[in-house]
Amino acid sequence: MITFEELGISQQYVRAVKELGFENAMPVQEKVIPLLLNENQDMIVLAQTGTGKTAAYGLPLIQMIDPEVNHPQVLVLCPTRELCMQIAGDLNDFAKFNDDLTTLPVFGGSSIDMQIKALKKGIQIVVATPGRLLDLIRRKAIKLYQIKTVVLDEADEMLNMGFSEDLNDILETVPPQRRALLFSATMPGEVAAIARKYMKDPFEVTIGTKNSGAENIKHVYYTVHAKDKYPALKRIVDYYPAVYGIVFCRTRKETQEIADKLIHDGYNAESLHGDLSQIQRDTVMNKFRIGHIRLLVATDVAARGLDVENLTHIINYNLPEDIDSYTHRSGRTGRAGRAGTSIILINLKEKYLIKKIEKKINKTFTSSAVPSGRQICEKQLFSMIDKMEKVDIDHEEIDTYLPQIYRKLEWLEKEDVIKRFVALEFNRFLDYYKNAPDLNVPEDNFKGNRKEKPGKGDWQEKSGKSDWQEKSGKPNWKERNQGTEEGFKKMTINKGKNDGMYAAELMELINRNTPGAKIRLGKIELTKRATIFEVPISNADQLMKVLKNAWFGDEQVRVDFLDEKKGSGKKNFRG
Repeated sequence: MITFEELGISQQYVRAVKELGFENAMPVQEKVIPLLLNENQDMIVLAQTGTGKTAAYGLPLIQMIDPEVNHPQVLVLCPTRELCMQIAGDLNDFAKFNDDLTTLPVFGGSSIDMQIKALKKGIQIVVATPGRLLDLIRRKAIKLYQIKTVVLDEADEMLNMGFSEDLNDILETVPPQRRALLFSATMPGEVAAIARKYMKDPFEVTIGTKNSGAENIKHVYYTVHAKDKYPALKRIVDYYPAVYGIVFCRTRKETQEIADKLIHDGYNAESLHGDLSQIQRDTVMNKFRIGHIRLLVATDVAARGLDVENLTHIINYNLPEDIDSYTHRSGRTGRAGRAGTSIILINLKEKYLIKKIEKKINKTFTSSAVPSGRQICEKQLFSMIDKMEKVDIDHEEIDTYLPQIYRKLEWLEKEDVIKRFVALEFNRFLDYYKNAPDLNVPEDNFKGNRKEKPGKGDWQEKSGKSDWQEKSGKPNWKERNQGTEEGFKKMTINKGKNDGMYAAELMELINRNTPGAKIRLGKIELTKRATIFEVPISNADQLMKVLKNAWFGDEQVRVDFLDEKKGSGKKNFRG
């Protein structure tokens, strides 16, 4: 293990780092710090979040600040307000014993006038989100002509959030002779394009394998029917009594729905999404950071830049839209060398995606069975016993009550006392899981090309296309209006593949709006902008009634019956 002194960091900063609890450098710091101190070269660093990147560039850069120059010398760009505050806080911690160094976080959602006032006093390091920094540049409130180093932290996240044009505008503003440092967990094409345009012969440092996940994260998936996702989530959470993690959902509406369900069912959870005000988001994040919230249900956008220590689990209630986002999600746990677990709840249609993710992150997933009620009860019971064994006893306070307690319980044998104690604390789990069904999907449901057994499946698919879809991928409207299965009626919904609507999502929408009903669909046709499906005639009117008030994502859906004689589907639901 290499110490920070051996890497060339000055004593005042080494002392500050030791007070933060770090004695030895992490791998990314071992590689990056000497290069920044001894070379004046652009650099691309590919490493997962939580590997110590901020100290890797922060320690050498604050050491190289000229205290006589009271203008910004280092500019750090990052995607979110939360990450901006975190980086600025870390840099201030590193510079604890240097009174001559000043750092300012610059982000939207807080007073721009206060930020302008601070800049006028003199700032040497600016940590900024692109949008707010551009506002300051346009107001001529910040001078970047003495910038020596520009850091793009979580570059892939900034580009994912649509900051490409902003980054171009900012990088055109800073001096051409500055040094550029790019830190990213992955290296998609857009990041590579930024590097080619604004970096000169960059030195590349890769920690682990390019685009891979962190080494100390275990990747697990559970395969369940779409209708069983929420019960499976509860079982997984119950199976890990000490869980402290993030549940990722795809949309703001779903995020709020899942959080509300968890809270209603007695879990210590809150939601984090774009519909919350900044004050609400800050309140939720503060509660989560100090552990008052054990489960944060969040969208990708809301959780970007989120850095919380000691997270044990990341649970993907839904897969993200791209694999790079999965890398960022899973990287929220397993930080600073700690172990973590990233879980995917996957439905039948999505199972093949596991191989794609494995290939991209160069990690192998473990297929796991959703815990049974008995397994959960056993895990919870022994967790409670462990806590009891380790509890601190205030003898002075408790001993005064013991004689009365002994008299009260003297008619019970030791075994009876233990049983009653366990029952008192544990009846809720025993009652809830007494007759809990098996939520696992049998492996033989995956034989062939991801097709469920007839009569039990919620969807049917052949070679990625519907039974009535032409090779071009466009719907055959003539064929569409023929051959409805006997006893079924065709319905249309104005959500298709472009909206994230697939067979499993359709079934999840129907199950969510028809609790307790078991509606078996016939053929399902997916197009880009609409979905056509067959529903039993006996359920058709009921389903039409409930779906007219249903929401998919952030929008209310429109449904209609497909008039086969008139061919109205062609007019209203183009693929």
